[in-house]
Amino acid sequence: MEREYAKNAKNAKNVKKEKRVLTGVHFMQGNYAVVEGALAAGCDFFAGYPITPANEISEGMSKRLPGVGGIFLQGEDELCSINAVAGASLAGAKAMTATASAGYDYFQEGLEYGVAVEAPMVIVDVQRCRGENFATQADIMQVRWGPAGDHEMIVLAPSSVQELFDFTVRAFNLAEEYRTPVIVLSETTIALMRERLVIPGEDEIPVVNRKWTSKTPDDYLPFQADPWGVPEFAGLGRGYHTIYSINPHDEKGSIEWDPDAFERLYTRIPAKVAKHREKISTVQRYRLDDAKVALVAWGSEARPCLDAMEVLRERGKKVGVMKLDVPWPFPEEAVSELGRLMDLVVTVEMNVGKYAGEIERACNGRCRTARVTKNRGMIHSPEEILEALGSLEEVR
Repeated sequence: MEREYAKNAKNAKNVKKEKRVLTGVHFMQGNYAVVEGALAAGCDFFAGYPITPANEISEGMSKRLPGVGGIFLQGEDELCSINAVAGASLAGAKAMTATASAGYDYFQEGLEYGVAVEAPMVIVDVQRCRGENFATQADIMQVRWGPAGDHEMIVLAPSSVQELFDFTVRAFNLAEEYRTPVIVLSETTIALMRERLVIPGEDEIPVVNRKWTSKTPDDYLPFQADPWGVPEFAGLGRGYHTIYSINPHDEKGSIEWDPDAFERLYTRIPAKVAKHREKISTVQRYRLDDAKVALVAWGSEARPCLDAMEVLRERGKKVGVMKLDVPWPFPEEAVSELGRLMDLVVTVEMNVGKYAGEIERACNGRCRTARVTKNRGMIHSPEEILEALGSLEEVR
């Protein structure tokens, strides 16, 4: 692996530099939009292993990344890829990997390590049915709870090709700001479709870079957090000798087997994300101002919900949609308020009803709740949603 990495690094230096940001209007496949979003955010290292329906991300990175001075690594498997990304991040790179549901299973130990050592990294999971290249949203709980140990994951759920670009940029920014792995939860539906994509000018794309320490190696404590709960960063090979261990550690990075150390670490690491939940976990509201019925969805299922909403509005029904851009951390305040304002909240998702329980919990009995769920390898049609809602008194 070291020889391949060195070869790629040499090739990257010799390649004529290409444009990092392809400003303009494109008709682009979703997976390639992820590639362009990553490059626009400053990604300079990618490691990945082939798997459908995510292969175009690796392919696109292999073509584009060396041309902008970055490094592409073909991992020997998913374990190699996720750990290479963690190592590249600790060395100072903006690093990313991508896989599909089956490959994401193998990422958990690497994600656990990334959380523990607070390595900024972006992971794209293109959801697919078990063993088959069909649509699903069944990974929604695994992306939150997969890694061992107490943690708070940031998970973005795009619903279009444009959002695959925009949310990938945002994922890198959040990873850098909070020093944590961030998941882009893509889906077969949007990953393989082609849509209009508008890439702004380079100076119009907000890019966040990590906070490098200004302290000397003698004064620097690698896990001493700022008031936001996030430590300053010092990359590998810069004279700062840090132990990046998955074990509980003190502010110096020294392994510390002590209940108080456990508590300090397992409180701070989740809290640096959780206490900024309202800022991170954005939602989009559609026609909710006068609504009495709300459809709640994340990812591609927001699309048929919006179509169904328009049909119901034409029938005189006061229906709106709340689209969750960031299902994790859970947007507690937004959903709780929705439950207070609505007569009925309906969760629409492409699985057996995994996330619906969170919606119902946050509504807390203040309104009626219902579910429109399926896991049949394809997204809901607006007609299916309308048919499911037809038996509910509030929308009859």
